[in-house]
Amino acid sequence: MPVSAFACRPGCAACCIAPSISSLGKPAGLACPHLDADLRCRLFGQPERPACCSGLQASFEMCGENREQALTWLADLENLTRP
Repeated sequence: MPVSAFACRPGCAACCIAPSISSLGKPAGLACPHLDADLRCRLFGQPERPACCSGLQASFEMCGENREQALTWLADLENLTRP
């Protein structure tokens, strides 16, 4: 039986804020310039969407129980993997 996918939380966008996205020149902690007012990616499904974004899969570990947990987990990961 297949494992059901963890769905993104509407209005979260933690993965578009907490980590840096080098291909866009986006520093960690700042919102991606491609987020709209509803915190949705305007590049979603488009070929110009960075591979690091399209390859990211939501999970309970990353997303936690709420947006604040997701922001914290991703910020901690960013700090741990900083060169």
